[in-house]
Amino acid sequence: METLSFRKGVKDGLPICLGYISVSFAFGMMATQGGLPVWVALGISMTNLTSAGQVAGTNLILAGAGYAEIAITTFVINLRYFLMSLSLSQKVEDTMTGLQRWVLSFGVTDEIFAVAVQQKGAINARYFSGLILTPYCGWALGTFLGAAATGLLPASLRSALGIALYGMFLAIIIPPARGSRPVRAVVVLAGALSCLIAWTPGLSGLSGGWSIILCAVTASAFAAFRWPVAEESGEEGAAP
Repeated sequence: METLSFRKGVKDGLPICLGYISVSFAFGMMATQGGLPVWVALGISMTNLTSAGQVAGTNLILAGAGYAEIAITTFVINLRYFLMSLSLSQKVEDTMTGLQRWVLSFGVTDEIFAVAVQQKGAINARYFSGLILTPYCGWALGTFLGAAATGLLPASLRSALGIALYGMFLAIIIPPARGSRPVRAVVVLAGALSCLIAWTPGLSGLSGGWSIILCAVTASAFAAFRWPVAEESGEEGAAP
C-alpha cells in the first residue's frame, strides 16, 4: 500500500486544484462585477473555501442583506460539511492531535472528502495537509485571476464565463440525482418551492437568502421523514 505522504496528498489534490481554478475564476469575476474590490474577493475565498455557500453569501452581501440572513443562509448551505467532518474523524489516525483536526477541518470540501474517504487505511496529518493545500491554492489563485481580469475582458466574455458557476452547480446535482430517488425528490421539491416563492404574490418579496433557507430546510426535512436512514445498517429506508 502506498504511503500516505504529504507529496501524495499534493498529487491527489492536483486534479481538484485545476477544477477549482476555473470555478473560482468565475466567482472572482462575479464578486468584482458586483462592486467588491479584488482583495475582498480574494479574502472571501481564502477564509471560506466553499463554492455554493460562498457564492450565495457574496450575492447576499452585494444585495445588501442583513448579517443574520447571510449567517443563516451560509450555515444551512454548508451544513453538509459537519457530516463530512464527522465521517472523516473516524478515518484519521489516532495520533492526529486535536489542534491538527481543527486546522485541517477547514479544508474539508465535497471533492477533498471524496478523495480522502477512498484512501485505504487511516489518514495522517501529512497526507491530509497536502490534499488540502493544492485545492486551496487553486481556489485562491482562480479567484484572484478572475477578480483582476474583470476590467480587462469584454462584457460578452465575462457573461459567458459566468455560466461556469451554474455548470458547477449542475455537475454537483445531476450525478447523485440520477442514482438516488430521495436526492431527485429534494432537487425537484426545492426547485418547485423556489418557483412558488418567486411567482406568488406576497412571497415574491422575500429576499434571496431567506428563500434559500426556506427551500433547503423544507426539502431536506421532507426527504428525512420520507426516506429515513436506518441507523443499524446505514442504508436508505426503502420507499414503498
